[in-house]
Amino acid sequence: MIHEDMSVSCEPPLLIIPEGDVWDIDATSYADCGHFVDWDQFPVSPNDQSLSTRELPQSYKELKRMAREGLWVNNQSMRTEAYNQIIKSIRCRVFTPDATVYHDLSERLFGKLGADGHPLPDFMDGCLLPVYCLNARGEAAVKKILICIGNQFPDITYSPSLPAVVTLLLHFSEDEAECFERACRLISCAEPHKSYIDQSFLSHEASCMTFGDLAKKYCLAGHKFIITHSENSSEVFSEWLMWIFGDLPFEYIIRVFDVFLLEGIKVLYRVSLALLKQYKMHVDSEVEDVQSDIQDFVKNISQHLSVEKLLEKAFSIRLFSHKEIWLLQMANRKALSQRGITVMQPRQPAHLSIDLVNFSSEIVTAQEMRVIWSWIPERFSLYPPVLLFSTMEHGYSLQRFYSQSEGYEPTILLIKTTTGEVCGAFLSTDWNERRKCCGQVANFFGTGECFIFSIRPEMEKFLWVVVKKPEMGKAAPPSPLSRPRSYSHGSRVSASPQHSLSPNPASAPSSPSQLPNFLTVPFASDSAPGRLSPFLSVRHFQLPSKTASMFMSGNNQGIVIGGGGGQALNIDADLNNGRTEHCETFDNPPLCEENFRIQHLEVWACQNF
Repeated sequence: MIHEDMSVSCEPPLLIIPEGDVWDIDATSYADCGHFVDWDQFPVSPNDQSLSTRELPQSYKELKRMAREGLWVNNQSMRTEAYNQIIKSIRCRVFTPDATVYHDLSERLFGKLGADGHPLPDFMDGCLLPVYCLNARGEAAVKKILICIGNQFPDITYSPSLPAVVTLLLHFSEDEAECFERACRLISCAEPHKSYIDQSFLSHEASCMTFGDLAKKYCLAGHKFIITHSENSSEVFSEWLMWIFGDLPFEYIIRVFDVFLLEGIKVLYRVSLALLKQYKMHVDSEVEDVQSDIQDFVKNISQHLSVEKLLEKAFSIRLFSHKEIWLLQMANRKALSQRGITVMQPRQPAHLSIDLVNFSSEIVTAQEMRVIWSWIPERFSLYPPVLLFSTMEHGYSLQRFYSQSEGYEPTILLIKTTTGEVCGAFLSTDWNERRKCCGQVANFFGTGECFIFSIRPEMEKFLWVVVKKPEMGKAAPPSPLSRPRSYSHGSRVSASPQHSLSPNPASAPSSPSQLPNFLTVPFASDSAPGRLSPFLSVRHFQLPSKTASMFMSGNNQGIVIGGGGGQALNIDADLNNGRTEHCETFDNPPLCEENFRIQHLEVWACQNF
């Protein structure tokens, strides 16, 4: 939602057309752009003559470089031509309204009726309209274009960013019809895993959840600060788009918009993450209203760093592919839909899913569980926790552990040692996956959403190493149909951990202990079919070592979490003894005393997920 007090170089008043005012149809073709702009308010000089004329390259890569480096910042003619070239190259649906449609539609709608007969479309309900540096003519044009879009796209039910996109496009369009056509192409984008504009409340809420998920991975300090200092963190994260389109100064917005047209919504995630990182660096520990404080910080971002520096920091964040983010967005949409959140309604903060009064665990307090719940992906934290297995209730039986846990994903493993230390793991995949192995072979399975953590004496979580060190993984090339859907890693159960079966000790997990009942996983080998993860699926990456993706494994001899050079957690078949070590999958220190005895063990799931 766009804030009433938006910080752009020119004040963005709410667009008001006097009642009874008749809109003239403007079907003329302008020789150049800028007819709708109040250039006295525009922050940069149009068409700086000191800038030599450049020809726009046809290469997408070169255009992206020019946009990121700001090579057309002071040359509005070049920017206009770039926008035209970029938007025309977008693959769209078979029928996408064009300039001709706009001329016909505007004549039908506005030929005789005044503005009072055409309210703004329903998708703008609750949203204010930024006008940035438009003149009065431009303000009226934006309203007309949005009304026509609402007429042509009745399936758009909620889109807080669309008014800002239309307004920005109009700055560099020759006429209303051209702006309308460009906006329609962005709305109708049909390129795989790429999008520009959320078009429903469900889609918008899913993007907010996706931003929260990304913040957990790429700006953990900022995410923790918001969770700790705000009563409703989901409300804070729901403003992430408006940090860009509502709060940034105009000269920053337009630079972000240049790259957005080329790269889609992924750019907006990058910039908002960079803003959150910068905010955390400058914020005072005592903040009364985090939401307002972030808005004020973004409005005054020029006091902290230039637009060039902001973009540099944004593009230094090594996000994964458009496809991975799209899969996460789709998974969040599915979770929201299952919860019945499809129309505008407040979303409960994740940590409030934990009932402080009725929550009961032998291992963690309700407050500690709230912390764990704030760590897990947003689509799961919508649901309250439910206890599946407890050694107190079900006994110290690995088979009962499996039978109680199978059929649920994800699950959270909690362990309390006899010395009072508490650690555990978030496990993305159903334990039933272990049945896909044969005989004594134990497969590793799971996805990069798995993570491990310690609760006592210190609270800390450890993500998949590829999240922390993205240089370790690069996108895998398109695979043939015969390629397995995910990687798994074969291993053999050894009754004697001292005798490694691995021909390569450097890549093998170290000996877990002298106890003979631990499950050892000495070697990662063949692949086996698995399920597609909604995010960070290992099959999307080429990893230098398969030990960097050993997430979870188990058979009748025990369970292992994390592998490569050691196991993050190795629990024996009696659920009595365990060992924790550094491992390559999570690049973690030992989670507690290296050799420990288990006092209690619990498995939790997300209720009704």
